[in-house]
Amino acid sequence: MRVLVTGAAGAIGQVVTTGLLERGHDVVALDLVAAEGFDGHWYPVDCADPDAVATVFEEQHLDAVVHLAGVPDERSLTDELTSHVVTTAALLDAMVTHRVTRIVYASSNHAVGRTPHTDLLTADAAPRADTFYGVAKVAAESLLRLYADRHGIDAVACRIGSFLDRPETTRHLATWLSPADCVRMVEAALTATAPGYAVLYGISANTRAWWDLAPGRELGYHPEDDAERWADSIPAREQDEDEAAYVGGPFALEAFHRAALASSAERG
Repeated sequence: MRVLVTGAAGAIGQVVTTGLLERGHDVVALDLVAAEGFDGHWYPVDCADPDAVATVFEEQHLDAVVHLAGVPDERSLTDELTSHVVTTAALLDAMVTHRVTRIVYASSNHAVGRTPHTDLLTADAAPRADTFYGVAKVAAESLLRLYADRHGIDAVACRIGSFLDRPETTRHLATWLSPADCVRMVEAALTATAPGYAVLYGISANTRAWWDLAPGRELGYHPEDDAERWADSIPAREQDEDEAAYVGGPFALEAFHRAALASSAERG
């Protein structure tokens, strides 16, 4: 499968790009900066530029898109919408034009992050963003569903938890996604038969998981790692109780409260 990976120089992007290549896929990489050691097709392109994105699709005969590009932290609402929604729209329009019918999207647990942590959270839980970052992920998911309904695109939104080499906090024992399981998740989403529009939770097979893995397993995602192996080495912290109140952890707390639109002074 010939796959366009956006955000290929990022932490997840490098892992996914390498993993897909090792599994025999042909990867076309897109990012504003180049990753070291990648010898294939690389485009230093901003995904928010529809003309630049269209050029990539015109030059490459793609089978699918893995959309990982986007700022990974909390910024103004305008910045978040550009980074996550406008970029997704540019890719979807190019996909329709060039008849590319599969996209795997790096959504986030922060799309439902303000949901109180009680029972196991299912993939059909109502959107409940905890930040402007989360709002943008909700909007991008909605856009994916629109294009799935209008154009028959197969779109899988992966609500990624805590992508790390190993868990570092008590919350991570529930929300951790290992690099190896991340590759398994992406390949499953790429190769699942006719998923239509689907949502899965991007976590490993954690003993203490807060989110339901069944939707991912239905698509062929069978995680193998478990954060529990590190449980004895993770010290308790004062903030653990607060971070367990909502599924979005610290993103749902007051430290992330801010105005939606940056002032001219803040913009510099």
